[in-house]
Amino acid sequence: MKTAIIGLGNIGSRLATNMVKGGQQILIADRTYEKAENMAKTLGSLALPRHIEDIVKETDVIILSIWFAGIQEFFKTYESQLTGKIIVDPSNPLGPDGQGGFKKIIPADQSSGQILAHLLPAGASLVKAFGTLGAESLAKGAFREPDRAVLFYAADNELAGQKVADLITASGFVPFFAGGLNQSLRLEVSGDLHEFGPLGKLVTLNEAKDLV
Repeated sequence: MKTAIIGLGNIGSRLATNMVKGGQQILIADRTYEKAENMAKTLGSLALPRHIEDIVKETDVIILSIWFAGIQEFFKTYESQLTGKIIVDPSNPLGPDGQGGFKKIIPADQSSGQILAHLLPAGASLVKAFGTLGAESLAKGAFREPDRAVLFYAADNELAGQKVADLITASGFVPFFAGGLNQSLRLEVSGDLHEFGPLGKLVTLNEAKDLV
């Protein structure tokens, strides 16, 4: 299956770097083709730059490393072309707080994963993954030895979840299934399985088993 990352900011660029290091070929895109092309030159032959519309046509798994609102717009724009696709949501529903920081832009008891699951175009599958760690931990924690760090994921579709679990492995982490998309809140900022929540750190597989 062909995999793509749309959005090459702090998280997306790190995911791309980790996947290439793990031998995974990926297609990459950003708002401008030039940014994707420059990153592909840095990463080497396993990273292939594309326009966003071409990624939608060519790939089976699309990691949307963009803001929560941007994912909603992506669904509207490409609704008719997402049948059969696996959409990966690493988003946290955050926005500027007006004081130089960020705040949650949806009610505290709601998750972006569950909202997006209801907005998902028919025939596509959603997996919540790659959003439980900050960019620095994605960089430092990947391919850690001897005990690799865990990345949690949630999915309602078992096959889609397994495909994304394989990508987590390729990116240098151990995949850990947290449950269905109704567990998305736990995987987002302030959730108990998020680095910037009660968890507060990278965890190993044995530590994760005590949490889920």
